[in-house]
Amino acid sequence: MSLSGTEQHRWWKEAIVYQVYPSSFKDESGDGWGDVKGITSKLDYLKDLGADIIWVSPIFKSPQVDMGYDIADYKAIDPLYGTLADVDHLIAELKKRDMKLMMDLVVNHTSNQHDWFLESCKSLKNPKRDWYIWKKPRRDQNGNPGPPNNWSQILGQANSAWTYDKTTDEYYLALFTPEQPDLNWENPEVRAAVHDVMHFWLKRGACGYRMDVINLISKVQSFPDAEVVYPDQKYQPGGLFYVNGPRMHDYLKEMHRHVLSKYDAITVGEMPGVHDIDEVLRSVNSKAGELNMIFIFDIVDVDNAPGQMRFSLHHWTLQDIRHIINKWQRAMIERDGWNTVFIENHDNPRSVSRYADDSDAFRERSAKLLAVLQTTLSGTLYVYQGEELGMRNVPKSWDPETDYKDIEAINFWKQSKAMYGPDGTHPNPSKLAEARTILQRKARDHSRTPMQWTAGPNAGFCAEGVRPWMRINEDYQTVNAEAQLQPQSKSSGKESVWQFWQRCIAFRKKHQDVFIYGDFHIVDKDNEKVLAYTRTGEHGGTWIVVLNWGSEEGEWVLPDGLVVKEWVASTNGAGQPVKDNKGKVWLGPWEGLLGRCG
Repeated sequence: MSLSGTEQHRWWKEAIVYQVYPSSFKDESGDGWGDVKGITSKLDYLKDLGADIIWVSPIFKSPQVDMGYDIADYKAIDPLYGTLADVDHLIAELKKRDMKLMMDLVVNHTSNQHDWFLESCKSLKNPKRDWYIWKKPRRDQNGNPGPPNNWSQILGQANSAWTYDKTTDEYYLALFTPEQPDLNWENPEVRAAVHDVMHFWLKRGACGYRMDVINLISKVQSFPDAEVVYPDQKYQPGGLFYVNGPRMHDYLKEMHRHVLSKYDAITVGEMPGVHDIDEVLRSVNSKAGELNMIFIFDIVDVDNAPGQMRFSLHHWTLQDIRHIINKWQRAMIERDGWNTVFIENHDNPRSVSRYADDSDAFRERSAKLLAVLQTTLSGTLYVYQGEELGMRNVPKSWDPETDYKDIEAINFWKQSKAMYGPDGTHPNPSKLAEARTILQRKARDHSRTPMQWTAGPNAGFCAEGVRPWMRINEDYQTVNAEAQLQPQSKSSGKESVWQFWQRCIAFRKKHQDVFIYGDFHIVDKDNEKVLAYTRTGEHGGTWIVVLNWGSEEGEWVLPDGLVVKEWVASTNGAGQPVKDNKGKVWLGPWEGLLGRCG
């Protein structure tokens, strides 16, 4: 059997990447904010889980307007997180454990406190003026300045993507927030500076980069107005003119030639808004000379209303999930690309609350089902902190005014109140309640609550008597790492979510030929309740994965001619499950099964 997309074995395809959101991972300094020393203190925990690479969200010097994604100095560590020496020590400790550090490269924009931007602001003739995107205002009939076009902010849809600078009487482009001005990648000096930053960290011991919104770096240079898709809003999404822009591939190829080709690095691009297979393969085909892989957002966008922004709700079906998985598994196998496997990160709510059942009755089972799904798909696997515990979304009782900290949520709630609140332009209690429901379902805050290490004070995230930077989810007394690491749970015939993840990861590594490099085929493609597929390796035989996506139990019929030699794992117990090996198989609520067929 020859599978073009999975012939070449590479270390970064086989690695398990664990994402750390540093402010919420572990506080060692005693200020209620997670830090680099906190990450180092938990390396044995991560190694035991099966992690090979630790991807750390930005820890660079930053005003923290967008939790570090507004960088003021790419070569300095923010004092909240520690020092360069702390990072060097982290890299050294990772190396002792045969682990690696992946950095977060945020170079579509900087902080407005970066020296580059402070210089750029000084005058129209400053040498760094065209390091950013400046445009003259469009003036109204009275001569008042207005934005150069109608593009809206990404993290504040009601606001313009342009910010006025009174000193020079021009606007600068800041797609995310006014404090995050976009770099002008048309300028070769900017690209050279980015390459220099990349060399700095790779030479220091980083193994590669997750590249933040890297597909936004090229803009259509005429900067036209966006189509009006929200008639009741002043500003409109301009993504057509900057998502996978006209020179993006040129810039990525140049980056590969000048930097990445000189290292055996892992690279993963964050590319929101891209769903076309051909366009994705232009970046991740093995001969593209751009990136190893990108994050495919189809599953984390599945509950977005069609044509709407992220803060919208849409009912999805298991058939939607099946279609997405099949689309990308087959595409990369057949067309020599590579996938990412993930359903949770710092920009999305908790997966067990979003795709499964986070009730006390079924949280553990359904979290394990999601583990079976991810550990049996081809692609590099990314696990987000707390996902291995089955951490939930925050409770509905949390107050958007005081408990939500993310700038996207704050801007959305502010906009919703301005429109639908008692003093809003269109008072509507039901619409305001809907906005609160959207936050409770989809806010980024859900994945950013402090890590739940113990049932003790502050969930073990920070010392007793220290106030954590963000409220801790109240379920930490029952959902925490300490409880899930206890060995007695296995001896009683049960596994915690963490222990199940550990077993699944170990199984994935043992059978790489099947689950990383093997063939993939959907079975029972029209079933509305069960997702099932086979994985086949050149040497490891055929395996079947069966996922009962819901709380209803019932029979499922194995395909004709498929006989299971042994069932090796179930989400409903610690050992090998006892199930029929052909014909009808009984599935419990949220039961996931893995079986060896031959």
